[in-house]
Amino acid sequence: MTDQDAEPGLPPHLSRILEQDYPRFSEVEMRRRRELLEAAMGEADVGHVIIYGAGWRGSAVPWFTRWPVTTEAIVVLTPGMRDSLFVQYYNHVPQARRIATEAEVAWGGRSTIATAVAELVRRGGDGKRVGVIGPLPFAPHAVLADGCLEVVDMNRAYVSLRLVKSAEELDWFRLGAWLGDRAIDALLAGLRPGLSERDLGDLVERAYVPRGGTTQIHFFGVTSMHAPDLCVPAQFPSTRLVRQGDVVFTEISAAFWDYSGQVLRSFAVADEPPPLYRALHETAEAAFDAICGVLRDGATPAQLVDAAAVIEEAGFTTCDDLVHGYGGGYLPPVIGSASRPAGKLPDMTLRAGMMVVVQPNVITPDGKAGVQTGEVVLITDDGVERLHGAPRGFLRIGRA
Repeated sequence: MTDQDAEPGLPPHLSRILEQDYPRFSEVEMRRRRELLEAAMGEADVGHVIIYGAGWRGSAVPWFTRWPVTTEAIVVLTPGMRDSLFVQYYNHVPQARRIATEAEVAWGGRSTIATAVAELVRRGGDGKRVGVIGPLPFAPHAVLADGCLEVVDMNRAYVSLRLVKSAEELDWFRLGAWLGDRAIDALLAGLRPGLSERDLGDLVERAYVPRGGTTQIHFFGVTSMHAPDLCVPAQFPSTRLVRQGDVVFTEISAAFWDYSGQVLRSFAVADEPPPLYRALHETAEAAFDAICGVLRDGATPAQLVDAAAVIEEAGFTTCDDLVHGYGGGYLPPVIGSASRPAGKLPDMTLRAGMMVVVQPNVITPDGKAGVQTGEVVLITDDGVERLHGAPRGFLRIGRA
């Protein structure tokens, strides 16, 4: 691809990644991840790790092998040895071999965990402490526990490895954010009265699927701004039609492989927002700006909650989490507002290179009206960097 072929608005080096047959991280990046894990294994006093994923989920499997999980995948990882990746179903093995080229890829057989445990025994892991990463179910856990001295949960250690992003990872996350921005462009161009919530999903997917994106989420909320009965986007679409005078608010994560942004916006449809909705959105924007104003290397969760006090001062509250870590899962810190806490504030300090989603979903105390705004940002030494380029503000569709 030449620089002239690059997608509009996308830097050429990101376009080149986007257009690769099977995009790949460098050997240096993959070795970095392996070294981080092996250091964590030393701290946990384990000589082998089982990495589990199933049902298209299991972020550690692709992070260490490049293979996106389909129905089920198990990695057996031992320092100094080549990884073994066992994949279900049999017909998924050929593509896994093309993508996970650093691992020895094989079919998982009738029982993927039994095959993985047999490989663990071959490596001398029977009767030893074995680490586990991923959502290993009860029955496979019992099979593993029967063959080793102790199963050690290393999920917390793995999550800590994902908090600070490398430069290569950030390029892929920028691609995910760019794909999500295409969804907002599509809503600005195509959202109109008469579409159903199902149509909205179709509209946004057409914006990024042809460009190599996949859907992580697209949640929509649709209600009248003059007689509202909904305060937060819904996870599953209904057949309700968009009407003049509605607010449409959304949360979208389009992914480039396992790397997505997250962008949240509200749209007023063919009508100017009434005073309540203007106040809700102005408060949400003020909260977003205040939180981003204190986000930087060394910031604490308590500072973020304090910055969002404009929400309660305006007489409103929240439904969704106010801030959460992002990039490789729904990561720490998960923070609620003062009036809707998400549990005890995490005892941690934010660091440069972390990504967080700032998403003040400001609602009325009765839960009948609300707006959504925000996006994922990268924490830097002295502030934040936007990854999304979608326009901010209370967006207008078909002005009356």
